[in-house]
This record gives sequence, C-alpha cells and structure tokens, in this order.
Amino acid sequence: MEQETHSWGGGRLRRFRNAKVIAAVGLALIGGSSCAARVAGRNPYAQPARMIRLDDGRAMNFICNGRGSPTVLLESGFGAGAAAWGTVQPVLAAKTRVCSYDRAGYGFSDPGPMPRDGEAIARDLDQALRKAGERGPFGMVGHSAGGLYARLFAARRPDEIAGLVLVDTSVPFQDQRISGVFGRNAGGLNGLRQRPATCLRAVKKKLEEALDAAGCLPHDSAQARAIASRPGVWETQLSELDTLFTGTSAQVARTIPNLKETPAIVLTASPTGTAAGRSDPGAILWQALHREVASQFLRGDLRLVKSSHLMMNDRPEVVAGAALELVDAYRKKPAQL
Repeated sequence: MEQETHSWGGGRLRRFRNAKVIAAVGLALIGGSSCAARVAGRNPYAQPARMIRLDDGRAMNFICNGRGSPTVLLESGFGAGAAAWGTVQPVLAAKTRVCSYDRAGYGFSDPGPMPRDGEAIARDLDQALRKAGERGPFGMVGHSAGGLYARLFAARRPDEIAGLVLVDTSVPFQDQRISGVFGRNAGGLNGLRQRPATCLRAVKKKLEEALDAAGCLPHDSAQARAIASRPGVWETQLSELDTLFTGTSAQVARTIPNLKETPAIVLTASPTGTAAGRSDPGAILWQALHREVASQFLRGDLRLVKSSHLMMNDRPEVVAGAALELVDAYRKKPAQL
C-alpha cells in the first residue's frame, strides 16, 4: 500500500531543529483503494458501491454491509476515503451493520460547495444517511481529522449516538496547542498543503506529467485517474486543511457540552503502547491533548495503543474491538419507555 504518513505522537515523523519540534500534526495521507481488503479476489472499494443523491444533485458513495444495530459509521482522516477502513469494516460487518463512505470530493463522491469545513461534512453525512434510509442508533468511529468530523455529526443527532471511538484524533485548535509548547509554526499545516496545492496547479494547467511526478494520479484504474484529475478533489483537500484548526475547531468546541453524556473511547497511538517518558516531549503532549479530549465526556476512556498514526492498518482488531464494545454496551441498555 502506497501511503505518506505525517504523524504527531505516533513515532513516524519527529525531527528536532533549533531545539524546536518540527512535526506534522496527527493527519495522514492514505493511498486509496490499494488499502482495501479483498473479498474473493475482488476489491469492494475499487468501484462505486451505492451512490446516494443529495438535495442539490451531488452523489456520495457509500459502502454498507452487515446486519444489526447500532450501525457503525466510519469517518476517514484527511486525504482518505472509504478504502481506509478495508481491514476494519469486515470485522464490524460480522457483528453489526457498518457504513464507510467517500466524503464530498473524495473517491467516487462529487465535490461539494466551499468551504469544506466540519459543519459542511457533517451536514452532507446527515442528509445522505436520511436519503439512504439508514436509521440510527449510530456508533461513530473517526480517525485523525475524521475524529473532529465524527463529533460534529454526533452533535447533530445526540439522541441517536451509541458512542464515539476517536482513533488518534486531531484536536480542536491543535496547531495553536502544539505551537504554544514547541514554538511558532511547530504545529502548522504548511507541509501538508504542499501536495494538494501542487496537484491543483498541475490539474488546472492539464500537465499530466507533472501530476504523475507529484504522485497526484493513482495507478489503480483509469477511472481513479480521471477522478484525481478534477480540480474539485484538490480544492476539497485544501479547504479542509484551511478550516481544520479554525472554523472546524470552533464548531467542535461548541459541541462539547452537548456530547458530555456520550460514551467515548479515545485510542492514542504510541510507539511503545505506554505512557510517554521525558525523552519524548512530543508524545507527552499528544497524550495530554488526548487525555483532555477524553475528559470532555463523562464516560470518556483514554487507551494507549502500540501503533503508528494509521491504527486502522496496524491494529484493526483494536479499532474494531473498541467500536464493538460500545455496540454491545448499547445493546445491553434497558429499553427506553
């Protein structure tokens, strides 16, 4: 699987320069359908599955399977579509219903209007599920930036949420929190912006060689290459990055009181699977930020997992197990009268 990983606290990228930590911030660029599990020699993520038409005419690609309630919804991190869950979704589908999807501008889903902030993403998901006839209750699993988007969707339907699993999640205003400890620009997103900005310029100029050289075009299929040649794909990624620690973070911060009662499991990637020591200040901060996230829920549980930032690839059994734990707990609740 081809992938580029930018991880804070997961141990993949950690450099020191002039006594400052220069690192990217808990986000991953994940190769598309090459990550997907194969079923009987077929890649279920290599073609559109179920295209759901929204009110404005846009179509979004959903992959839902399994039976049972609650339905688990999988929200990918930055740069990733449904295929990121290729090793987790089959495990969940054996126990309950589960849906992954391509956000607007990702995979086989049409781009959406700007800005592509968290509210726009949560609104699209909300509407698509209603159009598809997928009913709650829902368990939400969000990886990296998807952890913020999962919280915003949950805030739209708090009475239908069985629980949240936040997988090495980004945190609100993360750039400021990191820069406040390690210095100016330590938590910035300029490094992550370079690739989509380069791809967008090449797409607009129709420079296919430049697109290939920059790794903008996948090699999975002609259809995948055609999709990645659309400006909207790269405009989507840039808009997500430009709003992630501004508008999206403010939106998530406002939801904290509304989700206090929601059960939540925060899975934090750790190179050792144990609490960070003094020799690893980046991991100390990352674990502290996640501890703070867990404390925002009355039933918030922080768990350190020996894994890279791409936990759904390294430890799919842990991610699926946490989701199923919340599913089982919800099923055991007394019936509401």
